Amino acid sequence: MSGEVLLAFCLFACVSSVTPGPNNLMVLASGVNHGFRASIPHVLGIGIGFGVMLVAVGLGLGQLFERWPLAYELLKWLGAAYLVYLAWAIARSGAPELQSSKSGRPMTFLEAAAFQWVNPKAWIMAVGAFSTYVPGHGLWAVLLATGVFVMINIPSVSLWAWCGSALRAWMAVGVRQRLFNLGMALLLLLSLVPLFLER
Repeated sequence: MSGEVLLAFCLFACVSSVTPGPNNLMVLASGVNHGFRASIPHVLGIGIGFGVMLVAVGLGLGQLFERWPLAYELLKWLGAAYLVYLAWAIARSGAPELQSSKSGRPMTFLEAAAFQWVNPKAWIMAVGAFSTYVPGHGLWAVLLATGVFVMINIPSVSLWAWCGSALRAWMAVGVRQRLFNLGMALLLLLSLVPLFLER
């Protein structure tokens, strides 16, 4: 990967990682509902889980979906169904001081890592990264691209968790918290619009 291509790839990784999508909206809500420290496993699960997906796509998984488009369609709709469930769970979250241990918890590392495989935006990012910037390269190019992307992705996603945590005290008022959670749930559902418009 040349210096110019690497720079362009870094810009792509930054923009695609920091812009709103299911991961960032859920991490923002987690920061508000559970605080920054409790959201760290969620953030790391996103970064590492997405890195594993990048390696798989870079080594040929994307071509597998081109060969069997029904498998991609199934994964896409499973992801949509899971996002609807997560939106419902966020909408039901209460204010921080009102939450009991039964009323909600942050997503775990493994849950966040597994979620990448049903996250439509993650698939678009992974396929876009290799089809545009690292097409037809070997294992070392795939590992380099993955390492660079993960190093950019984790701080970008962390920023959303930090912003949520910064709003936590203000959101402690129940009505604000509930309105915020309803808004996040709605935005999460709206993030599915490109999926339904995809042909």
